[in-house]
Formats: sequence, structure tokens, C-alpha cells
Amino acid sequence: MSELMQRVITALLLLPIVIWCVFFAPDTTAFASFAGAIIIAGAWEWTRMMGWVSVWQRVPYVLLLVVAVVAFKLPQLQSLSPLLYGLSVGFWLVALRLVAGYPDNTALWARAVLLAPVGYLLLLPAWLGLTSLHAASPWWLMFLFLLVWGADTGAYFTGRAMGKRKLAVSVSPGKTIEGMLGGLVLALLIATGVALYIDLAGVRLVAFLGLCLLTVLASVLGDLFESMVKRHAGMKDSGAIFPGHGGAMDRIDSLTAAAPVFALGWWLAGGF
Repeated sequence: MSELMQRVITALLLLPIVIWCVFFAPDTTAFASFAGAIIIAGAWEWTRMMGWVSVWQRVPYVLLLVVAVVAFKLPQLQSLSPLLYGLSVGFWLVALRLVAGYPDNTALWARAVLLAPVGYLLLLPAWLGLTSLHAASPWWLMFLFLLVWGADTGAYFTGRAMGKRKLAVSVSPGKTIEGMLGGLVLALLIATGVALYIDLAGVRLVAFLGLCLLTVLASVLGDLFESMVKRHAGMKDSGAIFPGHGGAMDRIDSLTAAAPVFALGWWLAGGF
């Protein structure tokens, strides 16, 4: 079976599950559990990307994330979500420098003692951001997905048609500046359409479009950062949990950055 056929079959199997969890489940628990399962799988893959091979190293790492996910379902801890979003945003500012300086700076970050806490900063705030948006409205969660997917789709086709200047050749040679700009344009068109539909105007319109722009830029950085870690680890894919699509981290790399950024902006704005 070709890789393309595997990708199509996997997508067709996953799509009904995602749609049911987002829109038709009787409460928010189904989506929170589904998203939790994905980030837990991502944590398992992250341990391999760090270079851990022993089950006795990997299992406790994943179990600690499980405990954190369960704990943050408690109302007493949910109020800390914005703090974690802020920590995540701070990390991504550092990650931008790391990606820009690769491969000359690997001695600074390519150690398990540093990558271990980074994995939690990638996964837990992303899960919190996704579940908080879903709790606010399944449609806002779907908007975040469309924003990220739109940016990725626009980047792919623009890059193929006009891509010449490399975005981060040492990290991901296939990505181009032209592709990124094409993705930004498509994502902002989606955002503008939604803004007009919900009658945003004035300062709130500017704030919304600015947040969407930052979210898309963060999604690009999330993709590049995971590519950098995989490249250093000598891995093509983070795993093989999704035939034709790679691992869980391959599917959510953009969201690990985009979800906390959008969720923090949403919280600061008090919703849109």
C-alpha cells in the first residue's frame, strides 16, 4: 500500500472520531480524553527523541504527564492555566533563537536534562489550551484548527509554486520564506472572514487579527522546533502511530505552540 493511500485511510478513520469528540460528545470529557491520549503518545515519542531507550526511564516520564493532565481537570488548578500559557510563550521565544542558531548551538540544548522539562512545556500547555477553547465553544477550537491547517496548506502550495528562499535550511530544507508568507495570507483570510462573521470591529478586530497572526507564526515555529529535535536525533518521524502520517508529535507539532499562544490571547481579551 502506498504512503498516500495510508495517509488517506488514516485520515478517513480519524476524522469521524475527532468530529464526534469536538461537536457531538455529551460533555467536554470525551475531547479532553482524546486530546490527552494524543499528548500522552507524544510524550512517549518525546522520550525517544531525547535519546531515552529504557522503559524504566520512559514510563515514569509519561506517567508524570498523565498525573498532570488529571490534576489540571480539578477546578483548583485550572486557574493556573494562564500561567502555563505564559511560560509556554516564554519558552517559544527561546526556541526561536535555538532554531535560528541550529546546528551551531546544539551543545546548549541537546541534553536530556534540558529536553525533559521542555517536553512538558510543549505538551501540557497545548492540552490545556485545546481543552479550554473547546470548553468555551467547539467552534473556536475548530477555528484554531482551521487557522493552523490553512497556514500549512497555504505554505505547501505557495512553496511548491514560488518557493525559492529557504526559511531554515539546516532544520527543514523544504520550507521556504515564500511558502510561509503564502500560509500567513491564507490564514489571515480565514481569520478576516470569521471576524466579519462575528461582527468584530475597531480595537477588537485589530487585536483578533494580531492574535491570529502571532498564532500562525507560532505554529510555524512549533513545526520547525520539532523538526530540529528530530534531525539532531537522526529521526525522520517521531513515531508510527498514524500510518502514513508519522507519530503523534508529527501531527501536533504546530499546535504545541499555536494552542497556548491563542489560548493566552483569548484569556487576555476575555474572549471574542
